[in-house]
Amino acid sequence: MNKEKIRLVIADDEPIIRMDLKELLSAEGYEVVGEAADGFDAVEACRQQKPDLVLLDIKMPLLDGLSAARIIFEEGLADTIMMLTAYSEREFVREARAQGVSGYLIKPIDEKSLIPNIVLAVARSREVKQLRREIRKVSDRLESRTAIERAKGRLMARQGMDEQTAYDYIRKLSQDKKLSMRRVSELILMQSEGG
Repeated sequence: MNKEKIRLVIADDEPIIRMDLKELLSAEGYEVVGEAADGFDAVEACRQQKPDLVLLDIKMPLLDGLSAARIIFEEGLADTIMMLTAYSEREFVREARAQGVSGYLIKPIDEKSLIPNIVLAVARSREVKQLRREIRKVSDRLESRTAIERAKGRLMARQGMDEQTAYDYIRKLSQDKKLSMRRVSELILMQSEGG
């Protein structure tokens, strides 16, 4: 994985920790595109920057890290969320997982464990994102095929066409009207339901 392409937002209410993390990550070739001292600013920084990764402290003023993580995850504002915290209690870990967090590191942060954890979390996140894209494509193809089959059936029943003629009719309309075969099929189905 090319870490130069990884863009990060760092959110921690302690300026010294943000500065140390920024120096460390910048020295490793990562691009720190935003910093925040509280959860609200973390969400806003992610909204503006759409980073590959956001590092969130759990305990921050105004909006804590777990609440920020939930918003960032639900709105898809960052590809990967990692918590940096002094709290290792199971309830925090369980809550973090429920909020879409991909990594959980205990402070003080060990440089030797931070980088490998970032690399793995971002890699996993990219794999999941790719899988979701592929699932969406397959789902779209299936929905298109279903619409075309239903429209062919409707044409066969209402206009007495055979299957090949119905398919050719849909394809020709698609070409003539410069619409997808799925859209033509949906229009045929809507028209025949209305009439």
